[in-house]
Amino acid sequence: MGAAEREDEQALLWNGVSGHSWVEAQDVLDRMFLPFEALLVESAAAEPRTRVLDVGCGTGSTTLAIQKRLGAGAECLGIDISEPMLERARARAREANSPARFVRADAEQYAFERASFDLIVSRFGVMFFNDSLRAFANLRLAARPGASLCAIAWRAAAENPFMTAAERAAGPLLPTAPARGPEAPGQFRFADASWVQGILEQSGFRDIDMAPIDFECTFPEAELIRYVSRFGPIGRFLPTVDEATKARLLAVVRPAFEPYVQGSIVRFNAACWKIVATA
Repeated sequence: MGAAEREDEQALLWNGVSGHSWVEAQDVLDRMFLPFEALLVESAAAEPRTRVLDVGCGTGSTTLAIQKRLGAGAECLGIDISEPMLERARARAREANSPARFVRADAEQYAFERASFDLIVSRFGVMFFNDSLRAFANLRLAARPGASLCAIAWRAAAENPFMTAAERAAGPLLPTAPARGPEAPGQFRFADASWVQGILEQSGFRDIDMAPIDFECTFPEAELIRYVSRFGPIGRFLPTVDEATKARLLAVVRPAFEPYVQGSIVRFNAACWKIVATA
C-alpha cells in the first residue's frame, strides 16, 4: 500500500467509525489513561512554557489539562486529523472556558509557524503517522531550538495482552481481518525502540531517551462490552454485521477479558514508552 493510500485510510478511519467511537467513549478513555495524562502535565509544568503543541490530541483531555496547569499565560494547541474528536475537544474547551485551541491538521505536512513551540507532547498519537520521518522532521521545524518533546507510545503487542485480547479470541470468526503490520501506522508502531530513536535522530532531535513505563489502568466492568464493541478490529467489524452475528461475536470475546475483571473493575497493565528528546 502506498503512502497516499495509507493517508486516505487513516483519514477515513479517524473521521469515521474510530473517531466517533472515541467521542462516544471519551469519559471511559480519559479515566483509563489518566496516569499518562498526569505524566505529560507534570512534564509540561517542569519548566516555564509559553507555547505547547499536543500532537494527536483526540478529544482534548491532555491539551486542556496542560492549559489548566500552565494557566492563561501559556498557549496550548491541539492538532488531530479527526474532525469528530476535534468537535468534542472544542466543545470541552468552551465548557471549561479554556483558551486552548484545536486545529484539524496532519503533523506530516501542516505549515506550522517555524520555531514557535517550546514543548511538543503526545499521548498515544505519534504511532499513526503514515511517514514518521516526515512527521517528526516537520515537528522539529515547529520547535524552538532547545524545545522538548515528550510522547507516550505503546510498547510491543506481546507486552500488552489486554489490548489484543478481543481480536485473538475472535480470530476464527474474522478470517478476512487484516493482520497488524509492524511497519504500518497503528497502535504498536513504536514497539521497536531502536527504530524510533533512528527516526528522531534523522529528524533533528537529540538527547533521546526511551524509558519503559508501566501503569495500571482501570475502568468500570459495566463499560467493558461498550469498550470491546467500539475499538480495534472488533469495533470496525461489528457495524458491518447483523445483530445475531454481533451477539455471537461478543459472546466469544467477553470471556477473554475475565482475567482482567476484579469485581466491578477492569484492571490491566499498560506497557509503554516515555519518549523524551530535545530539538
